[in-house]
Amino acid sequence: MTTADYVILIAYFAAILTVSALIARRQRSGDDFFLAGRSMHGRTLALSIMANQASAVSLVGAPAFVALQAGGGMRWLQYELALPIAMILVIVFLLPALRSVTGASIYEFAELRFGAGTRQLLSLVFLVSRGLAAGVILYASALVVSPVLGISVPAAIFVTGLFSVAYCTLGGILADIWSDIAQLAILWVGVLISAIFVLARAGSDVVRAIPLERTKTIVVDSLGLTDGNSFALVPMLLGGIILYMSYYACDQSQAQRLLAASSDEEARRALVLNGLLRFPLVLTYCLFGLLLAGLLRVDGDFAAAMAGKPADALVPTFILMWLPAGMKGLLVAAILAAAMSSLDSALNSLAAVTLEDLVRIRSSNQSAWLGRGVTLAWGLSAIASALIFARGTTGVLQLITQVGSAVYGPVLAIFLIGAATRSGNGRAAAVALMAGLVTNLILARTVPGMSPLWWNVTGFFISSATLFILAGFQRGGEVVVPKQQVAVLSAAAAVMFLVVGALPPLIAWAAGG
Repeated sequence: MTTADYVILIAYFAAILTVSALIARRQRSGDDFFLAGRSMHGRTLALSIMANQASAVSLVGAPAFVALQAGGGMRWLQYELALPIAMILVIVFLLPALRSVTGASIYEFAELRFGAGTRQLLSLVFLVSRGLAAGVILYASALVVSPVLGISVPAAIFVTGLFSVAYCTLGGILADIWSDIAQLAILWVGVLISAIFVLARAGSDVVRAIPLERTKTIVVDSLGLTDGNSFALVPMLLGGIILYMSYYACDQSQAQRLLAASSDEEARRALVLNGLLRFPLVLTYCLFGLLLAGLLRVDGDFAAAMAGKPADALVPTFILMWLPAGMKGLLVAAILAAAMSSLDSALNSLAAVTLEDLVRIRSSNQSAWLGRGVTLAWGLSAIASALIFARGTTGVLQLITQVGSAVYGPVLAIFLIGAATRSGNGRAAAVALMAGLVTNLILARTVPGMSPLWWNVTGFFISSATLFILAGFQRGGEVVVPKQQVAVLSAAAAVMFLVVGALPPLIAWAAGG
């Protein structure tokens, strides 16, 4: 890292803090702080939602998965095939229910549909799982930031955590959204420039050196039920659809942005654009991973530097060895940006749910300063838990990962049945939610070879079946299908399948194989 690199980083930090401070001057109420006055356009929200998905771990982990990880390669793209399908289902079945909420918490819908007890239970599940996950996100991001900046992991936790807490506490969700967009631009441009730089310096030799076994995209020879294969088509597609539906519509950290939309149409537009634009982003850093796999074969010094290191060290090692002054700063800014975009939405949503669902103060009756205070408390909690994880509690990290995977299916079942039918009551919903959670935790302990993606499926169906058994099935109201948006997403899903299927022969042709 040279002076030019640090100048880029400092300029980036200063710009984000300045924008956050300017936004803070206009905020008065909880509606301003948590929902941006319900004034956001769909295009803006879509870019913010995309940025939240592109975490520092995925920016570093996806290229490493493609280039080096055992059982890895371009099969990661199978996961993206689920996204447009999930967006269709969210728009048709869940978005109208979410947009009926008048406060800042999506769990208000659970109270309207099943009673206050169900709202409290769902909000507690969110606070526990997302509160712990915030510390995991920060710790995992620090593992990436630490070698790039040449500082210790605890120091990286403080750098990333304190800056994220500062701008999130100042500007609320509006600062989160605009900083997310800036972070997305830096991330995408940084990866593209790095890929161009590799091609310009190493030439076609890198393309010809790409290991063709890493280009396989569709895996249909496994179901991932008992063989430990988490990256086969069926679990990634089925589990991915349920996970994405739950994440975008039933997880406050993402769904809160849909509440901030100025209208139902803008909320739908945000989901459609996210379903269209995320695939090119993921494809970009997966193709970058293929280039790094080829670079390892043609650059002996790079390969020697990676010898004995974990796969996730690939991108940080590339940055330090290959990029010139200035470009290092850009890529480090991209990594920090990705880390912070994942954390800021978690902190803001945790504060919103704490005040609305636990303290029971509606966002319209809150002051912006109250929201800032609770956000600050959650931010400090995330830093403290990340520091604890950094001391080597691997078992805790694994448990939290399992809990996160176990939650999405059961939570989706409660929301979807509540939105699409008239079935159920508070007691049945609570029992159904716990049945799905317990089933998934049992599977995690007793079937170690099962892909965690299947837990989304099992949790969803166990919770759904339990609720129907306890309360019976009652048909809901008429479902309105926005035909144009569904058609666009359906076409996008078909195109993605074709692109993913065509990639291996295209790459083989480009590599002369």
